[in-house]
Amino acid sequence: MSLTVSKDLLDQARTGEVDDEAFVACVRDSLPYAWSVITELVERRERTGAEFADNTVPPPDEQARGQLLRCLASDSMRGALERHFGMRLAFQNCHRVAVFDPVATGALAEFVTARSQILNQSPELVDC
Repeated sequence: MSLTVSKDLLDQARTGEVDDEAFVACVRDSLPYAWSVITELVERRERTGAEFADNTVPPPDEQARGQLLRCLASDSMRGALERHFGMRLAFQNCHRVAVFDPVATGALAEFVTARSQILNQSPELVDC
């Protein structure tokens, strides 16, 4: 299961729309490793003023790796986090997550190219 959903949030979803704040809190609480990686990247990008910040450190274990994969593979989770942080998120493999200033279209366009994906590969990432 991707998220640990409270009864209140489940009831809210059954009766109508779920607001972003409640959904983001659910993601934060359910996927703490993914949340911490993304939060650290957002803070670093804001602190440096760079177009983007990325993570190149593999997750410490399979549970953490799974959190990143579940969080970033979900359009709804990714979209809610992008709106929450005011950033664009991109993902290349089991750990290379990046946050982009929303106006850094050139940096984002380069990050998501086939060339960048290929250059990011290494033998130790074959099973990631």
